[in-house]
Amino acid sequence: MEATGTDEVEKIKSKFMSAWHNMKYSWVLKTKTYFSRNSPVFLLGKCYHFKTEGEYRALHSFQSSSISGNVEEFRRDFISRIWLTYREEFPQIKGSALTTDCGWGCTLRTGQMLLAQGLMLHFLGRAWVWPEALDMDSCDSESWTSSTVRKLTASLEASLTAERDPKVLPRPRRRPSSRAWDGSEMRNEIYHRKIISWFGDSPVAAFGLHQLIEYGKKSGKMAGDWYGPAVVAHILRKAVEEARDPELQGVTVYVAQDCTVYSSDVIDRQCSFLDSGKAGTKAVIILVPVRLGGERTNTDYLEFVKGILSLEYCVGIIGGKPKQSYYFAGFQDDSLIYMDPHYCQSFVDVSIKDFPLESFHCPSPKKMSFKKMDPSCTIGFYCRTVQDFEKASEEITKMLKSSSKEKYPLFTFVKGHSRDYDFASSPLHEENDLFSEDEKKRLKRFSTEEFVLL
Repeated sequence: MEATGTDEVEKIKSKFMSAWHNMKYSWVLKTKTYFSRNSPVFLLGKCYHFKTEGEYRALHSFQSSSISGNVEEFRRDFISRIWLTYREEFPQIKGSALTTDCGWGCTLRTGQMLLAQGLMLHFLGRAWVWPEALDMDSCDSESWTSSTVRKLTASLEASLTAERDPKVLPRPRRRPSSRAWDGSEMRNEIYHRKIISWFGDSPVAAFGLHQLIEYGKKSGKMAGDWYGPAVVAHILRKAVEEARDPELQGVTVYVAQDCTVYSSDVIDRQCSFLDSGKAGTKAVIILVPVRLGGERTNTDYLEFVKGILSLEYCVGIIGGKPKQSYYFAGFQDDSLIYMDPHYCQSFVDVSIKDFPLESFHCPSPKKMSFKKMDPSCTIGFYCRTVQDFEKASEEITKMLKSSSKEKYPLFTFVKGHSRDYDFASSPLHEENDLFSEDEKKRLKRFSTEEFVLL
C-alpha cells in the first residue's frame, strides 16, 4: 500500500509539473515572428524572398495573404518539416515514473527533428512538401493559451479529486482533406506517416523517446537528466544502427571524432553490406559536434553557420541558447530560424491508422539572434551516395577555409581512417556493448562540458 501511495504521489506530481511546463512554454508560442521583406530567407538550403512595400510585416502563423514573392512556398516548406515537442501522458518510461519529458527532454526532441529531416531527404527528397500544409490555419494554432488553461484546470481537478486521468475537453478537429491524391502523393504520404511513426512516444518506436533514453543509459544518462548536443548525436547513431525496420537498412549515421570527419570511415559505413545480405551503398547522415566559441558564441562563425544552413544537404543544427535547446533550420540576416520543442502536447498513438498529423507540424517559425546562440551544438548533413559525400566534403572544406577567421577551422575532413591517426576504430556493429570504451569516455566528457538544458 505504501508503494502504491508513493506511485500516486509521483503521478500527481508529474501532472502538476506537466501542467506548469505546458502553461510556461505555451505563452511563448503566442509571440509574433517578424521577417524583413528586403532580405532573403534560407530554410535548409532553399532561398525565399518576401518582396512588398514598406520595411517589415508580421508573419504570425502565416495568416497574411498580401505579401508577394514566394511566401506561400516558404509557408508550405516550413510547415512540412516534422516538429517534435514535449509530450505528456505517454507510456511510462522504463525504470522511472515519468510519463512526460517536460522540462528535460528538449535536446532529445531537437535531435529527433534533425534525424527526421535526414529521413525525409532519404525517402521523400528535399522538394517534397506536405499537400495539407497550408490547411494548418489559425484554428490549429487556435489559442495555445486556451488549450493550456484547459489542461491546467483539468490536471488540478484530477489531482484534487484523486482521478487517475484528467478530463480535457478536446479541441475541435479539422476535417480531413477531401481532395483526391494521385499514386505518387499516396506513396509519399505513406512514407510521411511512417517517418513520424518511427518517432512515436512508445517503447517500440525505433527513434522514440523511450528507445533514445535506453541508449542514453549506456553513457550514464537516465530519464529526467539533461542531454547535450554531442551526447544526443551518439545516441542517434546507436538508434539508427540498432533499428530493425527493413526500410532503415539503407541509412547509417557517422559521428565526427574530436571535430574530425575521417573520410574512409564514412565511406566504409556507406559501402558496408546491408543486413539483407546484398551488397550496396548506404546513405549517411553525418553529425559533427562542435563548439562555436568559449563561454559565448564567437560571432566570427556566423558566416559559416549561414553557409551551412544554405546547403540543401544540411539537415539542420541541434543547438539552442543557454538552458534551452532549439532545432535551427534556417536564417535571415543575422537571425536564426528555428523550431521550438518547448510546448507540451498530448500523447498521440502513432500505431493507429490515420493518426492525426497536425501536432507534428509547426504552424509558425521563430527567430533568434545568432549572438544568443549557445556555443555547443551539433551540425548535421545528409549524403545519399559516396559521390555525394565526396562532393559535400570538398564544398564544406572550402567554406570552412573561406569563412573562418580563426587559426584552426571549426572541424575538418581528413583522408584515411581514424585508426591511421592512432584513434581506436569504432566497429560498425557491436552485439554486446552499444558504446566502445573510447566512446564512453568521450560521452562522459561531453556530459560535463555541455550546458544544462531545461
